[in-house]
Amino acid sequence: MEIDFLKEIIFASDKTTESKMIARKEANGTIRKIAPKIYSTNLLDSPESIIKRNLIQVLGWRLPGCVISHRSASSLRPTENGNLFITYKFNRRIDNIPGIVLNVMKGPEALDSDIRLGSAEVYASSEERWMLEVLQPARRGKDGESKGMSEKDVESRLEAMIRAGGEERINAFRDKAKTIAETLGYIDEYKKLSALISALLNTHDPSVLSTPEGIARSVGEPLDPSRIPIFEALYDALNGAYFPQMRDENKSEEAFRMFSFFESYFSNYIEGTEFEISEAKQIVDTGITIPKRIEDSHDILGTFNILSNRQEMQKTPGTEEEFLALLRHRHSKILELRPECNPGMFKNKRNRAGNTEFVSPDLVIGTLKYGFRMYRNLREPFAKAIFMMFICSEVHPFTDGNGRISRVMMNAELVSVGQVRIIVPTVFREDYLLALRRLSRAADPKPYVSVMERLWKFSSNLWGEDFYELDAYLKSCNAYETPENAKLRFIERIGKNCPLL
Repeated sequence: MEIDFLKEIIFASDKTTESKMIARKEANGTIRKIAPKIYSTNLLDSPESIIKRNLIQVLGWRLPGCVISHRSASSLRPTENGNLFITYKFNRRIDNIPGIVLNVMKGPEALDSDIRLGSAEVYASSEERWMLEVLQPARRGKDGESKGMSEKDVESRLEAMIRAGGEERINAFRDKAKTIAETLGYIDEYKKLSALISALLNTHDPSVLSTPEGIARSVGEPLDPSRIPIFEALYDALNGAYFPQMRDENKSEEAFRMFSFFESYFSNYIEGTEFEISEAKQIVDTGITIPKRIEDSHDILGTFNILSNRQEMQKTPGTEEEFLALLRHRHSKILELRPECNPGMFKNKRNRAGNTEFVSPDLVIGTLKYGFRMYRNLREPFAKAIFMMFICSEVHPFTDGNGRISRVMMNAELVSVGQVRIIVPTVFREDYLLALRRLSRAADPKPYVSVMERLWKFSSNLWGEDFYELDAYLKSCNAYETPENAKLRFIERIGKNCPLL
C-alpha cells in the first residue's frame, strides 16, 4: 500500500521507491522529520503535540503487538514526566521520541481479556491485569516515577469500584483477577489484591487498609472520598487561626426570641420561602398559618421554634452518635409539619443543586462522621461553628431543609458559648452561596471564611427587644433587598438610644 501523504504522521519505509519519495518531500519542505524514522506533514505544531495525538499509531509501528501496562494502562497516557510503561518482547528504554519515554519491559503478550486500541496492533492491560501489575515490586527511576502504584492508590480504586457496583461487582472482578494471576504467574500480587478486597468487605483484617474511605467502608460506614480534600482544606484554614470574641448582647428571653425571629425569617428566605417581614411576624406571633401558603408558614414556624428554644440551642454534640442524633432531632422539629419531606430521616435519593451533586445516600453517615472528627479538633467557637455548618451543607443529608438545619447547627455552636449568632440577610445571599460553592468545587476556603466573618460582624449589631427598631436598622443596611438591587451596608450600632451610627 502506498504512503498516504494526507496523514499527519508518516513512518520510514524499507521500500526504495517509498523511501526516495519521503526524502524528496522532506527536501522540498512538504514534510519534516520529528523523530528517528518518523515524519509529519504538519509543519506548524510541535513534534511533542503531534506524537501525543498519534501515540497509538507510533506504538503500533515501533512495537507491534505491545501492551500498554502497569500504571499506564489505568490512564492510557504518559505520566507527568512523560513516561509510558509497555510490556513487550524485550527490555529497553526508548527516549528519542519527543515528549515521551517508552519504558519497555519484557513480559507476557496480550491476553484475550486485554483491550485492543482501535485498528493498530496495540493493546492495553485489562483492569484486572493492571491492578495486579502495579502491585509488583518496582524501583523508581531518576525522575521519581515507577511502573507501580502504592497499595493506597489501589485501595482507593477498589473502594470506588465497590461504591459504584457493590459487592457483586468487586467479587466478579476478583474472580477474573484470579484467573489472570494464575495465567501470568502473578500469585503474590493476587494475594495482596485479594487481601485489600476482603478488608474492604470486612471479611479480613482491616489493618492492611490505609485510606480514610477504605477504613470507613471496612467498619460499615463508607464515605465520599471527594469530600475529604474539601474538609481538609477548610480545617487547615481554621485550625490554629484566631478569631475575635463577640459576646451576645441578647441576654433576655425576649431579646433572644427577637433575634431568633429574624434569624428564622432570613434563613427561610434564602431557601425560597419568601414572606413580607410583617407576614412572618404575624405567623410567629399567632401560630396561625396564612391561607394558600400553609407549607411555607410551617417552614417559618418550624425553624423559629427551634431557634427560639434557648435550652435546645445550648446543645452541642460530643460524639459522632450524638452529632447524628442531634441533627436528626432538629431536622424533625424544623419540618415536623411537613411529613412529605421525611423529617428527621436521612435522604434515600441523591440530591443536587444546579451542577453540584451532593453526597450519595449510602455515604451520608460515614461522610458526616468523618467531618465531625475534624470539627471536634477545632478550638475557636467561630471556627467550630462555620465548620459544622459546612459539613451539613456539603453532605446535604436530608431531602429538604438542608440549608436551614446547617445554619441551626452552626448557631447552636455559638449560643452554647455565649457568642453572637450569624444571620445571612437576603441582600448577602449570593455572596454567601458563591463562597460555599467556591469551597465545594475548588476546595478554596478563603472566600467562605471571609464571608462568614463579615456576616458575624454584621450580626453583632442585632440586639434588643424592639422589633421596630431592629426592623428599621435592617432596612437601613439594605438587609431585605435582593443582591441585584443593593449591597449590604455595615452600620455600627452604639446604644439603645442611638441605634444607628
